[in-house]
Amino acid sequence: MTIDRAFADATRFRVAFVCTGNICRSPMAASAFERLAQRHGVAERLLVTSAGISEYHVGETADPRTLAVLAEAGYDASAHRAKQFKAKWFDRFDLVIAFDRGQERALRSLARTEEQQSKIRLLLSFDPDATGPDVPDPYYSEDAFFGTVLRQIETAVGRLFRQIQPALRS
Repeated sequence: MTIDRAFADATRFRVAFVCTGNICRSPMAASAFERLAQRHGVAERLLVTSAGISEYHVGETADPRTLAVLAEAGYDASAHRAKQFKAKWFDRFDLVIAFDRGQERALRSLARTEEQQSKIRLLLSFDPDATGPDVPDPYYSEDAFFGTVLRQIETAVGRLFRQIQPALRS
């Protein structure tokens, strides 16, 4: 099912996590966010996906190191396939989360209206304890760094979830 069709349900809160290639950070965040929704009994009130700014990896699975660190943490992202974020998707999402300022700029350049601009947020803006605005890209790093990035993402996603959870219950 396409994003346009699957995310047309405006009765559910719709979130897109957008990184560079949709093979590292954004699949981690989508997995963590979906698990929180399931654990808190609000999964049926949410629609969550991930995408990339670039088309480099469209159709590919998540990076093997991403899959490994997710599996170690009890997540299953084996069905993930990378996709590229499209400007027309802004109308299908309530919140579009970027991981670094470069992605944020790219998303803002795609947004056509103030309403679309207002949907774009940096993930770490939800974490007051974050040491900077950007979640580092683990792609060119050592395998162990993927775990560090996952923990940072889990913390920020948890804080994002706590902010929207009251609205999901009503």
